[in-house]
Amino acid sequence: MKLVSIVALSGIASSVAFTGVAPSSRTSRVAALNGQRGDDNGMQTRRETLQSWLVGAAAVGFIASPEQALAFPNKISNQYDDRPKQRGGKPKALGVATRKDMVGEEYLGLKPCDSYKPNCFCSTDSIEDSPDSSIPPFKWPADKLTSQEDAFQQLYEVVNAYEPGQSNIDGGGFDIVTFDPKAGYIYAQFESLKNGYIDDLELAVVGSEKDNNAVQLRSSSRLGFLDFGVNAKRINYLANALRAKGWDAPGVGYSTHRGYADQNGAKW
Repeated sequence: MKLVSIVALSGIASSVAFTGVAPSSRTSRVAALNGQRGDDNGMQTRRETLQSWLVGAAAVGFIASPEQALAFPNKISNQYDDRPKQRGGKPKALGVATRKDMVGEEYLGLKPCDSYKPNCFCSTDSIEDSPDSSIPPFKWPADKLTSQEDAFQQLYEVVNAYEPGQSNIDGGGFDIVTFDPKAGYIYAQFESLKNGYIDDLELAVVGSEKDNNAVQLRSSSRLGFLDFGVNAKRINYLANALRAKGWDAPGVGYSTHRGYADQNGAKW
């Protein structure tokens, strides 16, 4: 429960507005101390300024009780628990659904990426319409996994074994929100360590593609414009683990996604 003096907060917000701190954006995270997309770049944001005012207000008698952060239990550290989190809202229209391409033709697929934002990959995006976001699907080995349910059980095990903090990303942990092997669908959320940015991952069988062993995937950031290579690193980690089990899992390559890599200053 929040117990906050509205008048006090109004005065605080007015004071913050005149501190001279420029509005922050996700691009300010380039100089991140731990690679978490600029989670700590030495610049105090307006949100951080407001937090410091709230702390001061509490010290002089105002009562403020911030919402408790919903942290993932497999995060790598508690060091930044006191920082405000910027998780963003869960995207609408996730899952497999009828979509429209750029010319208005319908197709069955996952939620398309915003073509102008280099912070998302989706294997059901058309390579003609969105070459920077389109990636190949994962394909399970038919000689080792004889059913879709077997394939998704193995997918679940691979995602569940994901290492938070690998390549300096996803230090805030992750959670598999939905696992439905019969429908052929997995939905998971991944969190950055410091500021709690949430990215969404989906793995799904689309339509009749179970006949060719294809699993479509989408990995996307909720907030901001750039992702500084985070989604590519996450996909490639999972792709490497799947290839070790016999899957055809190309992942994201620099040669095929140079625009994404150059804009994000990413190397892998």
